[in-house]
Amino acid sequence: MATDATSPPRPWYNRLADVKIEDLFARKRVPGPPRTVFVNQNLPVDYLDQKGKVKHAHIYPSNQVITSKYTIITFLPRNLLEQFRRVANLFFLALAILQIFPKFATVSIGVEIAPLLIVLAFSAIKDGWEDVLRHLSDRRMNHSHTLVLSGGDWKNPNAMEGKSRTFVRGLVPQRRKRPAVVANASLKDVAGDADTTREDASGDDWHRTAWEDVRVGDFVKIRDNEAIPADILICATSEEENVAFIETKNLDGETNLKSRHAVAGLAHLNTPADCTSALNAFSIKADRPETNMYRLNAAVIMGDETLPVDLSMTLLRGTILRNTQWVIGVVLYTGVDTKIIANSGAAPSKRSRVEKQMNPQVLINLLIMFLMAVACGIGDSVLEHQYEPRSAPWLYEDDTSGDNPSINGLVTWAFAFLTFQDIVPISLYISMEVVRIFQASFIYFDKEMWYEKTDQAALAKSWNLSDDLGQIQYIFSDKTGTLTQNLMVFRQCSIGGKAYTGDVIEDDDDDVAKPDEIAVKDVSSSSSSASTPTGKSDGIFHFKDVNLTADLDAAVSTDPSSENAAHARSLNGFFKVLGLCHTVLTGQDPTTGEIEYKSQSPDESALVQAAADVGFVFLGRDRDYLSLRTPFADEPERYQLMNILEFTSARKRMSVVVKQLDGADERLFLLTKGADNVVFERLKDGGDELKAATETHLTDFANNGLRTLTLAYKVIQEDEYAAWSERYHEATVALDDREEKIEAVSDELERDLRLLGATAIEDKLQDGVPETIADLKRAGIKIWVATGDKLETAIAIGKSTNMITPDSNIIIIRGGNERGRTIQQQMLFAMEKYFPENEGVGMVELSRQTTSGQDDRYYPLERIQTGVSSIVGEHNGERPGGFVLVVDGTALLHAFDGEENKALLLRLATMCEGVICCRVSPLQKALVVRLVKDGLGAMTLAIGDGANDVSMIQAADVGIGISGEEGLQAANASDYAIAQFRFLKKLLLVHGHWSYARNGTMIYNFFYKNIVPTFILFWFQIYNGLFAYVYVLFWNSLFTLLPVCAIGVFDRFLDSHVLMDVPELYRFGREGHWFNLRSFFVYVMDGVYQSVVIYFFIQFTYQSPTSRKDGYDMYINEFSTTMAIAGIMVANMYTGLMNTAWTFWIFFALAFSLAVVWGFTAIYSAVSPGYAVTVLYGNDVYVLQSAYFWLGLLFTFVVAFTPRYVAKAWNFGYNPNDIDILRWMQEKEPHRDLRTEVHLRGLGALKRPRPSSVAASMASRRASRVGSIVTLDAPRGPSIDVRSASRTDLATGIVSVDRGFDFAIEEHGVAMRRMQSNLSEKRMSDRNLVLPGSGRAKGKLSLKLKSLTRRRAE
Repeated sequence: MATDATSPPRPWYNRLADVKIEDLFARKRVPGPPRTVFVNQNLPVDYLDQKGKVKHAHIYPSNQVITSKYTIITFLPRNLLEQFRRVANLFFLALAILQIFPKFATVSIGVEIAPLLIVLAFSAIKDGWEDVLRHLSDRRMNHSHTLVLSGGDWKNPNAMEGKSRTFVRGLVPQRRKRPAVVANASLKDVAGDADTTREDASGDDWHRTAWEDVRVGDFVKIRDNEAIPADILICATSEEENVAFIETKNLDGETNLKSRHAVAGLAHLNTPADCTSALNAFSIKADRPETNMYRLNAAVIMGDETLPVDLSMTLLRGTILRNTQWVIGVVLYTGVDTKIIANSGAAPSKRSRVEKQMNPQVLINLLIMFLMAVACGIGDSVLEHQYEPRSAPWLYEDDTSGDNPSINGLVTWAFAFLTFQDIVPISLYISMEVVRIFQASFIYFDKEMWYEKTDQAALAKSWNLSDDLGQIQYIFSDKTGTLTQNLMVFRQCSIGGKAYTGDVIEDDDDDVAKPDEIAVKDVSSSSSSASTPTGKSDGIFHFKDVNLTADLDAAVSTDPSSENAAHARSLNGFFKVLGLCHTVLTGQDPTTGEIEYKSQSPDESALVQAAADVGFVFLGRDRDYLSLRTPFADEPERYQLMNILEFTSARKRMSVVVKQLDGADERLFLLTKGADNVVFERLKDGGDELKAATETHLTDFANNGLRTLTLAYKVIQEDEYAAWSERYHEATVALDDREEKIEAVSDELERDLRLLGATAIEDKLQDGVPETIADLKRAGIKIWVATGDKLETAIAIGKSTNMITPDSNIIIIRGGNERGRTIQQQMLFAMEKYFPENEGVGMVELSRQTTSGQDDRYYPLERIQTGVSSIVGEHNGERPGGFVLVVDGTALLHAFDGEENKALLLRLATMCEGVICCRVSPLQKALVVRLVKDGLGAMTLAIGDGANDVSMIQAADVGIGISGEEGLQAANASDYAIAQFRFLKKLLLVHGHWSYARNGTMIYNFFYKNIVPTFILFWFQIYNGLFAYVYVLFWNSLFTLLPVCAIGVFDRFLDSHVLMDVPELYRFGREGHWFNLRSFFVYVMDGVYQSVVIYFFIQFTYQSPTSRKDGYDMYINEFSTTMAIAGIMVANMYTGLMNTAWTFWIFFALAFSLAVVWGFTAIYSAVSPGYAVTVLYGNDVYVLQSAYFWLGLLFTFVVAFTPRYVAKAWNFGYNPNDIDILRWMQEKEPHRDLRTEVHLRGLGALKRPRPSSVAASMASRRASRVGSIVTLDAPRGPSIDVRSASRTDLATGIVSVDRGFDFAIEEHGVAMRRMQSNLSEKRMSDRNLVLPGSGRAKGKLSLKLKSLTRRRAE
């Protein structure tokens, strides 16, 4: 969609309908001043007012979090405001008020207002029940437990607000149980914790406390695999050097663990006695609460000492403690002040688009009714003026001020609103609520959307949005936990030019044997289940390849002079790099004795696990000594870790310098793993065949969506290392430009490497994700991925999920490069370069003029990296797969700064096939959704599983929560909850499309069936002034209601398997085919036409002298009854004609309604006036036996239906749409495979035009390509593979082929700093170390680590 973001002003009724009622009831808490949290000391005097109470600015919100809409107090006013956004409800309220005046009272006020009250009450009950379910979900979260220090004489002086009295709490009071106390025993005795903290003499100890009762200033104790209940300052941890590891994927989407550390001055607070001691009094000064997820400034004040605090010393709510036995901390922020909740908005009051579109249609009907009332008022006044002078008996005494021909015209005008009120069907709203309940139940009971693993069905939490599911144009999806399983699996590898595409086997398979009988378990992956008590996943994936096993077996016994010796050395070296070049730690399961791998990086865990699977088992590290068991040695090999050249996003590589001990081989080796382009440009000359083969394998890996790393090594001479080590040490202690100097010295060593091969890791997707995304794209839905992960990870997921195809062109817009283009310049360049003939170029020219004076020196920048010509390839930017835009959070921050930048970003994004937003905060996710929702007016859907997705889910028209193993935050705030992403396909293509079509057709028929009697009444008023009112009274309740509702529940324009097999049919929903003003007017005109046929034909028929056998003149109720029955018959049969699937229930509804009207007529006509007052008595004789009656029914039936029937027959026979064609095919050939049939390409829905952006700009791009690329000599640059997706980084101008590089690890983390500190201390103590130069032991095959260093013939 290429709609301009600067759309014209919207109609007033749309602006009124979009008023956000939640803003009126949301708890708008203005962040208070910077806070000071007091621990073990009283509040200062200036915190108290004159009455001794704490001032409001220093009272903190409770830790209770509410995602629901209503409370007991706000339910009634908020729900009424929501319902009176419907114009029809306002109209019927006005009619009820009108009848309060005696002049206009037709029935009692109670009878008149009862239908409106029923509609309001039914909707309120439905909305209330939905919200009760949300409250129950909130209750489960708020009543989660954590350990809080309390008891004895210790008191927390910090003041807190009271908890809200929620809807459920108010209706169902709960008896609070006395919290359990962890006393006089280790936590292991109570909760399986190995902590030995004991209660002190004063009685202070850890109590299990509900999250909602946690207070600012509380000491809390978090145990391994527990979620963090609030934003907490770390005091002490169970680990060495007070380090803790957390999983942050609920905040930023990253799967690698982050390290945090305690405040140094609080590390002694590791027992209840220490925490509560008055000697340990301190205060914490912190910034006011803010939404920035990556910034926190505070300070701990202990006496005269001030200790700085930043984000690395805190645990944020929404994270999970991993690989750490326990953490003790002080609560800083609670509830709405926590960063994750601050990034979430208030629960919105969402309305479906269909309901919004109904308002103008109701207004049109009101306009028609107004004109009819005006006509009746004028007509009555004219007639009274005409007949009053003639002394007409019905005008007796019509000459007073309140009763005369002039004023009576106005009275008639008002009465006409009461007479014609059925033109606005009040029963429509309650019927829609009932129908949507059925539609929600169909979703719930759909077995194909039931997840057997967790025994969870799809759940509709907002029943009024079912038809919106059939109109989605944009999907915004989270990555971690939504598209992926948070599990890294080693899939394939390339070693020495040979690819191994092994199989993955679950470790619960009894046939899987561990190499060398060493039991190994990986517990570091962020996929470790939070649902199991130990936090260990039972499903561990192992790499196994028959060919690799055979090659390793052969390598062990290979003779050094044989032709297979080179490959044997490559195998040995490859897996030793995997086993040694990492930061993984080991532990031992106390129960099974298995080795447990613990790592911050799930990638490193997978690599080390893969090495262990083939026999290279990493046994652990003892400070700077590493142990590795290999198939080539009987005893474990020991290595000394000399240096770690750590991974950063700029370096894109990690290296270690190691020396083998125990006399086997004392030479030094550099082991490197990193991005293919970074490693390839540092390789030693030669080995072109190996490079070419590895490049081919890397391309294949990347095209399969795998994350790749390239491995290499080099031998370091002793004198070279001694000189380099001295320079490296000087760089590490430099005061100025330390990072740059370390990088420069590191780069000196990482040269002349020897290539070993490459790895391919799968960020394992949820089942069916690629197929689902492919089908949703076929349906014409644009998919945007918004993730907190880094750029490389986002691109890798885009490829594995089919968002990025092998022939795609990737446009990267990112910030943080001060020497590159600005964000606006990047967007301008992309528009000019890739979409030159698009209508948005005018905007580009305007934007260029506004920026023509600033930073012009950067804009002409083109390609700046060496080796570009060989990397880019011949057809860069012209690949047929279209464009995918990748933009990071920093770029979005600038892009959202100003309407012009927002419009430019929106224009560029809509030109691309897909958009991936990486490194985005939760708030930015919501802003991206609103950019499309408000800028394009498009229907949006957001789907996610974590707390960081809540704001995005609330901002979208429809929010989908994945309720799985990672918590219920997203599911609680969502409109629909499903267990797997793949269920989204059926939810949209089938249930959503059905619901939209059913509801649209039902609403059309509702308006139509009420137009018919209203206009019959109107014609009747002109000629007769009376009508068989009893039929009008029951028109909407008995005679015509059931068939219309049956369409909303049971109509089915195509079977579900057809909609699933041909996703392109979803365009009928996206394009508003099922509900629009054009079709509304068609139905209205049908109703008007049929009313004319029914009234005037029967009127003229009964104008004969008599219709009775006895010759008496007919009574008015005779032909009015004929009109009423004819109208009911035509309206019901018309509803049947507009239905597309004659199921049993639709047939039953139609037959029942017809039976009711005939039964009512027969019975009511036979009721004697002696039993009840009736004007229809005798119609069974005078009407049902009249030829005029039967002739009138037959004639009106045929003539009224003819135009619509002919139109439908013509369209189906001569102008069929795709649905008509497929319905015919389904009827004639029900077993045809619609998914694969070639002839379906002739359908209009499958005719996908070539994107204008690609076609229009092809010639321009081809002409400008040569001038835009700086060709520089790069002999070591890898060759191009035309199958690979090309990527253009507009921040720097670098164009390259994407070969899937990705590696996740915390940069400059606490754990890495600890390792570097240990190595630095070692270097300081060994500054005068003389490296041994001889005494290398000779192995029989030299296939130990020495083997990988054999020099090849030049």
